[in-house]
Amino acid sequence: MKKKKWMLALIGVILSLSLVTSASAAWVFWEPLTYHNPSTWEKANNYSNGSMFNCTWRANNANFTSSGQLELKITSPSYNKFDCGEYRSTNKYGYGKYEVNMKPAKNVGIVSSFFTYTGPSDGTQWDEIDIEFLGKDTTKVQFNYFTNGVGGHEKVVDLGFDASQGFHTYAFDWQAGSIKWYVDGVLKHTATSNIPKTPGKIMMNIWNGTGVDSWLGSYDGKNPLSAYYDWVKYTSN
Repeated sequence: MKKKKWMLALIGVILSLSLVTSASAAWVFWEPLTYHNPSTWEKANNYSNGSMFNCTWRANNANFTSSGQLELKITSPSYNKFDCGEYRSTNKYGYGKYEVNMKPAKNVGIVSSFFTYTGPSDGTQWDEIDIEFLGKDTTKVQFNYFTNGVGGHEKVVDLGFDASQGFHTYAFDWQAGSIKWYVDGVLKHTATSNIPKTPGKIMMNIWNGTGVDSWLGSYDGKNPLSAYYDWVKYTSN
């Protein structure tokens, strides 16, 4: 099994270093998330998003397990202070299908996510497409998107299983006129109004909230908490 994992990792390295294309095929970026490749990924470090984010991003909170998965963690360096993990691509990607095989963390007051994002820090408008797991109830997943900073498109879907208990594949297919979200290959939700248009970075994070108890519930300070990501794939149009 370990040999097979490293064979997949080698294939992933090759695909991570180049986009594969032909006259009749889509471009594919596949990342097995077995180790940190700074040419294609970066770890958020030593700053906080503020507002509802009750933690500081730390590079040490984004690491790789011995079995070959990305582990993002919430930890506490001192009383009532919290660190969290975020991983993001160095490149931006546009229309196409985005997939992740992941296992979110379960605990009230936290979020585990997979999304695309670009905004003022990149010199663009705020465009974002989300797959979010609210730790208070991991039998559900929340889909959302922002176009030029306008959100309010939340859709909560019952999964029929507890996402925190095992790895499943979650995806969204982003096109000029629609976004379609999938769970294990099954279409769960479609949006067609005011769709984002700006290429963004592929991102994953885990964080604990503050001041948003009506959404996430009140975080109880429990730590460490971990979300795991086995692989990521992007397929262009």
